[in-house]
Amino acid sequence: MTEPRHAAPDEEQPQVVVTDRRRIDPETGEVRTPAHAAEEGAAPASDEPLVAEVVDEVAAELKTQLDERTADLQRLTAEYANYRKRVERDREAVINNAKASVASELLPLLDDIERAAAHGDLTGAFKAVADKLVSTLAKTGLEPFAHEGEAFDPSVHEAVQHSTSPDVDGPTVTAVLRRGYRFGDKLVRPALVAVTDHEPAPSAAPAEEI
Repeated sequence: MTEPRHAAPDEEQPQVVVTDRRRIDPETGEVRTPAHAAEEGAAPASDEPLVAEVVDEVAAELKTQLDERTADLQRLTAEYANYRKRVERDREAVINNAKASVASELLPLLDDIERAAAHGDLTGAFKAVADKLVSTLAKTGLEPFAHEGEAFDPSVHEAVQHSTSPDVDGPTVTAVLRRGYRFGDKLVRPALVAVTDHEPAPSAAPAEEI
């Protein structure tokens, strides 16, 4: 029987090299850098391309989200601005309608004041009160209209008398029977007027021959 051969004490044994390629150091728990990998005998692997790719993807995603949020904010801002304008217009319309309603109730009183002034009866304390009332209504936006000599406008004038004359070029207000009033762009009451239309002057008769 052949006995197993034992190596001589001075005979060199082949060395076994074990390369630890783990990125996490099992003893310290730290991530090994390429320098550590080189010390361990492993070829260093570069992570720069992967990191750059991840950074680009994250940046693109963040930019997309930022653009979306910016568009949402701009849309909300525009909607809020339109809402405020609409509310302001509605508020002004309600206020103007309320003022016009109150003023319309006072128009008969203004008619009486105007007739009294035309007859010379608006004097003394009554005149002071009347002037104050007219001034206050004017400050709120009530505006009288219709004067003799202005062009007839069927949208604000109500013709109750008609006549013709060669002295006018077209339908003209020749008498104001009741003053009209407007409140801003709102017509509170049309004016009652007399209208004169243009009538061509009669041509002269030809002279008779002798």
